[in-house]
Amino acid sequence: MLAGQFVRFCIVGAVGFLIDAGLLWLLLYGTALGPYGGRVISFLAAATVTWVLHRCFTFPAARRPPRGRQWLHFVAVNGAGALLNYGVYALLIATTAFFAQAPVLAVAAGSALALAVNFTANRLWVFRHART
Repeated sequence: MLAGQFVRFCIVGAVGFLIDAGLLWLLLYGTALGPYGGRVISFLAAATVTWVLHRCFTFPAARRPPRGRQWLHFVAVNGAGALLNYGVYALLIATTAFFAQAPVLAVAAGSALALAVNFTANRLWVFRHART
């Protein structure tokens, strides 16, 4: 069902957010990467985990396509959401002192805006075999 998939998608997204924000925090305070480079690494880690969880939990019937091809589709589809997410994040920390001091909240704002784009695109293309 669509509602169940959306709920599971959101649960996996929350896990992804925790990984993204948590790793960003660790990188900000444990390395010299800064908020931009650190976010690239934290996003890639979160994207990998969410793809695996979506295959197993959100869209389990979609595990049939070859993993490599599905991963490429996942990356391509989520590229639009990632650009939106990162764009909002970068804009907020570059233009607002509040978000520059609290970049994890800028991650939350970008993530929230990209949710609808990512769910729709993933459901209709990446994990389309799971719609039945």
